Amino acid sequence: MSISMSTAYDRVHDGAVKATLPPLEELLSSAHVVTLPLATRFRGIEVREAMLFDGPEGWTEFSPFLEYGDAEAATWLAAAIDFGWMPQPPARRGTVGVNATVPAVPAASVGDVLARFDGCRTAKVKVAERGQTLADDIARVRAVREVMGIEGRVRIDANGGWNVDEAEHAIHALADCDLEYVEQPCASVPELVELRRRVKFHGIPIAADESVRKAEDPLAVARAGAADILIVKVQPLGGVSRALDIVSRAGLPAVVSSALDTSIGLSMGAALAAALPDLDYDCGLGTASLLLADVMEQPLRPRSGAISTARVAADESTLAKNAASADRFDWWTSRLSRCYEILSASAEQ
Repeated sequence: MSISMSTAYDRVHDGAVKATLPPLEELLSSAHVVTLPLATRFRGIEVREAMLFDGPEGWTEFSPFLEYGDAEAATWLAAAIDFGWMPQPPARRGTVGVNATVPAVPAASVGDVLARFDGCRTAKVKVAERGQTLADDIARVRAVREVMGIEGRVRIDANGGWNVDEAEHAIHALADCDLEYVEQPCASVPELVELRRRVKFHGIPIAADESVRKAEDPLAVARAGAADILIVKVQPLGGVSRALDIVSRAGLPAVVSSALDTSIGLSMGAALAAALPDLDYDCGLGTASLLLADVMEQPLRPRSGAISTARVAADESTLAKNAASADRFDWWTSRLSRCYEILSASAEQ
């Protein structure tokens, strides 16, 4: 379900940016577009594109995935403006623990992937990949469990790829892997409610991601009792303060995650993780380790299983080295203009 124009805009400080929406020319004056290759194919892509701005509060990122429509992407732009042009909530912690992320790779490649995540004691494993089987998932998850050892924490993410029966069967099959939680096993809130009822005896929590960040009402999943944990991402939710408000109103534990961001986008997520009153789980903010290039000479990668929550800045030389082609810059500029028009129209309502 797409996000409405008014919802996209109102997700920024509940309308506070309406008074401070910077001119489009100001955004364009500091805009950079980068193309970053991935170490392993992830989410069906081999390169990640992102647009960055240097705002008065610091560097910020606008990087909705290419297939997202303008209305949904406008929320990501609202988050970029929030982080680059508005003061952020105070930090409660200077570092946050992060998980390793294992794409839908063959089981034999698991060790190489995990080696990129220094000191991480939690791993999130992608499952339900199109074109793969449950046997592939089981082999991958068990390989991760073997590498992590009995003290490591293993969580899986299906990105809504199973129906209720498939999810129930998969959870049964993976019960011996001592799963920390299962993220978005099914696509819809009613499916999550039914699955949670069926697998409750396993004691494996259900986490909601797409049912929060892609929903017209991100609190619907909590009201329905469809999840035990919320996965929250700064860009899709319109900014740090908006995400904090959602977590507070939902009354559920939260895991801050990324959307395969550059180190600037990960810094946005780290700011949210730093501001949360409670942070009981490692966060999905270690994904710079999946990139072969970034926007900083020293990317925001895990060190001893954690990242700093201090704000970071892009390096002009690194931006230039990884700059997108002229036609891709023009594509992003056009997208920025369209999304900006959506925010401007919402501000006038």
